[in-house]
Amino acid sequence: QVQLVESGGGMVQAGGSLKLSCVLSGRTFTSYGMGWFRQAPGKEREFLASVSCGGANTFYRDDVQGRFVISRDNAKSTLHLEMNRLRPSDTAVYYCAAGVYYAGRPLKVDYWGQGTQVTVSS
Repeated sequence: QVQLVESGGGMVQAGGSLKLSCVLSGRTFTSYGMGWFRQAPGKEREFLASVSCGGANTFYRDDVQGRFVISRDNAKSTLHLEMNRLRPSDTAVYYCAAGVYYAGRPLKVDYWGQGTQVTVSS
């Protein structure tokens, strides 16, 4: 059974940065493409970024491209999301996911983390 545990959320002022982490346990980390999603109050969950099993390939939602960086440390079974130049509109619960990576398309999700809150104040 795959378990995903996120950390690193919190409150930050607009223009600031945060780095989220997600640790996968229960299965082999390198078997999965990985990704990040978020869900703001009253909105649907949306894809942000994904990375292939080996880490060589990434895909981003247009409006986070250049501000957010997804990476993975396969030796530590850990996924990261570095978020820069944060905006109040980035306020949401951020979810880590494991599944199948597709070039140019959102991750096909098999497993979800429990989420971590990110709040950006103006």
